[in-house]
Amino acid sequence: MASRFIGFILMSVFLVSCATTGKVAYFENVQDASFKSNLAIVEAPIQRNDILTISISSLNAEASAMFNPSSAAVTRIASASGGETLAGGYLVNPDGNVQLPIIGNVTAAGLTKTQLKEKITNIILDKKLLVDPIVDIRYLNFEVTVLGEVAKPTVITVPSEKISLIKALGLAGDLTIYGRRDNVLLIREENGERVTRHIDLNSSNFLNSEYYYLKPNDVVYVEPNKTKIASSSRSQQIVPIILSSLSIVVVVVTALLK
Repeated sequence: MASRFIGFILMSVFLVSCATTGKVAYFENVQDASFKSNLAIVEAPIQRNDILTISISSLNAEASAMFNPSSAAVTRIASASGGETLAGGYLVNPDGNVQLPIIGNVTAAGLTKTQLKEKITNIILDKKLLVDPIVDIRYLNFEVTVLGEVAKPTVITVPSEKISLIKALGLAGDLTIYGRRDNVLLIREENGERVTRHIDLNSSNFLNSEYYYLKPNDVVYVEPNKTKIASSSRSQQIVPIILSSLSIVVVVVTALLK
């Protein structure tokens, strides 16, 4: 009697642990086709607390050197592997400005990199500080965050300043079988507001979507599917019952053996 009861309990645990995989494939409704790429990356506006490298050069190396001091601010940058690297850069302060040698405060927040480059170039030309200046600007803190039902939730640093949603998910170890591929949440800051978009990775429309490529500070959240939610709920209800039943069985068996 006791052995049958224990067998029933073990079978219940096994059934609870089993979960249907559901739909785990990407791009289910995508047929063989050619997609005309209209995925030109729209530059994201620079935000407060961004960290930028700004280099200024010209044919006159000696005159250009004073715009690029070796003592530029040193910043710790976290990598996707969890380590840190040191890099020189300019922090966009709470007022939205960067302070450059010789030039002084320049408003950066709200501008794209291209717009800031043009602005700095025009300031140099107007003040006749250099002839034919070349301004280069890059992000040092271009990173995206991937959370939820992925193998390795992580913050990804993007040195190339270009990353697709698919690549970000790949770097996070891909979705688990419990992740919803038809309802991935993207959280993005635009014009001082947090914007949310739900993305269907099973749809061919995603391949031409403006959200195919990610922008700095984007957050990607993969929602668990109904199987995962139901499994977690059942486990929370059944496990205490099973443990209590096992305790009763132990007491009964111990009494019978005496």
